[in-house]
Amino acid sequence: MSAKTLTPTDTAPRQAPPRPLRPHAVRGPGRRPRRHRRPDRLGALGAAVWLVIVAVPLSYVLASSLREKSDYLDAGPLSVPHHIVLSNYRTVLDSGFATYLWNSVLVTLFTVALVLGLALPAAYAVVRSRSRFVSAGFSMMLMGLAIPAQATIVPVYLLITRLHLYDTLTAVVLPTAAFSLPMAILVLTSTLRDIPEELYEAMTMDGASATHVLRALVLPLTRPGLVTVGVYTALGAWNGFIFPLVLTQSDARRTVTLGLWNYQGQQGGINVPATMAAVVLSLLPLLAAYLVGRRHLLSGLTAGFGK
Repeated sequence: MSAKTLTPTDTAPRQAPPRPLRPHAVRGPGRRPRRHRRPDRLGALGAAVWLVIVAVPLSYVLASSLREKSDYLDAGPLSVPHHIVLSNYRTVLDSGFATYLWNSVLVTLFTVALVLGLALPAAYAVVRSRSRFVSAGFSMMLMGLAIPAQATIVPVYLLITRLHLYDTLTAVVLPTAAFSLPMAILVLTSTLRDIPEELYEAMTMDGASATHVLRALVLPLTRPGLVTVGVYTALGAWNGFIFPLVLTQSDARRTVTLGLWNYQGQQGGINVPATMAAVVLSLLPLLAAYLVGRRHLLSGLTAGFGK
């Protein structure tokens, strides 16, 4: 019998077939393995504490405005109202508080329109212009952030009286808009810098004027910044106190902050539920402005930070 010859393939040890990879182990090029994120317990605790701090006063104000005066005095301020009534709101509106609300609405709308109409072209000039005059003007405008309104109340009063605008809503709108412009220009300047330079150059090469670029390119792309500026300007105008106090005198020109101050002085120790109803009425426009612009607030405030 002849010996059987062994080939190299016969002598090599047999290898087990490769195991199929699991679906979660297959990674594409450039992909990193997923990491399980642990819940942020400290952040959740802080959010819960902040919710309690905000919700408790609001619930107290709302509950107090819906109860009777006798119930508030007998049961105590922190008790649950036995009967829900709306007579407190009727009492507040019948006392002339609706006029204060309307004056504040007018002051807020005209202030926001004036600030947006001046801040957007100014921010566009700061971003696109290379003039030293524009840069110097922007630096001087930012100095307004360090000047409080209380420090300029005497010059503002003299200027308003010489312009024969005393005891008018215009006297409140003009200084309120002037002190809102520095922050508005700063936010819109950061927003405009997020627009790619290629878009500006493309429209300029097509022969578009600066006005057309501002209307067709800048205005649609700066909507988050415009909403942010509008909301914060509206909050400042609605909550303004120093200018209405000094620059108005008659009840027909008073805003909601002065009306609430006067109403609190008249009814604070007598009718607390009616005072709380006045507070709720003064808060409703602020909540409406926040609900309208809340989606754009964060993106507008963080514009320009990535550059």
